[in-house]
Parts: sequence; C-alpha cells; structure tokens
Amino acid sequence: MAIAIITGASSGMGREFVRQIADDNELDEIWVLARRVDRLAELQQEVEKKLVIKGVDFNKRSDMTKFADELKADNPKVKLLVNCAGLGYIGEFDKLSVNDNIEMIDVNCTALTFMTHAVLPYIVDGGRIINLASSAAYLPQPKFAVYAATKSYVLSLSRALNRELRFRKIKVTAVCPGPVKTEFFDLAEKKFKGASYKEKFMVPADKVVKSALKASKKGKAVVTYSFSMKSFRFICKVLPKKWLINLVK
Repeated sequence: MAIAIITGASSGMGREFVRQIADDNELDEIWVLARRVDRLAELQQEVEKKLVIKGVDFNKRSDMTKFADELKADNPKVKLLVNCAGLGYIGEFDKLSVNDNIEMIDVNCTALTFMTHAVLPYIVDGGRIINLASSAAYLPQPKFAVYAATKSYVLSLSRALNRELRFRKIKVTAVCPGPVKTEFFDLAEKKFKGASYKEKFMVPADKVVKSALKASKKGKAVVTYSFSMKSFRFICKVLPKKWLINLVK
C-alpha cells in the first residue's frame, strides 16, 4: 500500500497539498498529521482519497515519538513526505517571549528533522520529500529573525539531503515562497503587525502547491514561486547582505 504523509495538514499549505495529491492514482492513502484533528476530519469531506488521521502536536516530542512507533508497527511504503507543519511570530527578538522564539525553532526545525528521520526508513526508492521553507531563508529578516533563521535551516538541510539520498533516488525539494494567502499571518501577527508591503506580494496557496509538486517530480532541489520572489532570490545572491537587511528593515 503506497501512502503520502503530510504534516500540518489541518490548514494552509498542508491542507492544499492534501487536496491536490488526492487525485494521485499511485497513492492508496494519505496520512494527515496535525494537532487539530477536527479540522482533519472535515478535510475528509473534501476529498475522495482515504485519509488516515493522526493527531500530532509538533511541539510535543512524545506525540512524534508515538507516531514513530506507529510507523514501526505499520511498516508503510511511503512515496511522498510533505513537511508543512510550521509557524512564525512577527516582532523584534527581545519583544517576543522566549517561549515564542523557542516554539518556532521546535516546530520549524526540530519537528521537521524528527519527522524526516522517522519517516525516511519507510520511503521507497524513488520517493520524494517536500519541505516547506520560505523566501525568508534567503536573507536575515529583522523583526522576523528567528523565523527566517529556521527557514534557512530547512533550506540547507533539504539541499544536503537531496544529495545524500541520491543513491536511493529520493528527491528532496525545498519550497521557498514569499507571503501566501493562508491563516499563517493571523497567528504571526498576534502581537505585532508585519510590514504592509508584504501584502502586495501575497500569492494563492493552490498555485504555490501546484508549482511545488511539479518541481518535486522533476527533482528540483529548490523551487521559488512568483517572479517577484525569484527576483528577490537573485538579488540576495548578488548584493551585499548588509544593504538588503537595512532595506528590509
């Protein structure tokens, strides 16, 4: 039985990934992981593919360890792993609580690393991993410092794994969009308002996911959606970081 595993599937990009891969005839089931299991149950009404609901809080190591034990018991054949679970809080480093800053690291870095390591033994040769990074990975972001740093980690890890896993023909793709129209900013701006100019670069989640899936099948290591973000990536390569950081601030 061939399956896909999607973390953070209850909302945003994760939910959209479920919708778009539900028509894949090569998949028998989609395992959807999130803290809000009620949202996952609602998602089953939107797709015909069987969803296996797993309640996992990615802030809790015990939840992830339990899921790893379930993997050992089921020994599934995983064709696709999509790490979408993530969060970000806008605000200056010292204005955010230490718990806010650590929570971003725990979910964006630690949980992604744990899940990838746990699922990797069950990914079939020729399978794929998609990690949701961000265009914030290309440049340190004042007032979004920890979030941007965590996404730089995701990008770096994904590139390295894409090379390491070549012998198994497993393709690892880092998805680096700019602002996406999801619930993300509702939580990100719970204490401080983000830069207003980012609203001009908002893109639909369905288009980002479609682009990500296409790039993953082609084996691309990194995919950046939209002309503006591709331009941003290029600028970050050629101009001094000091200039750009001052401009972003």
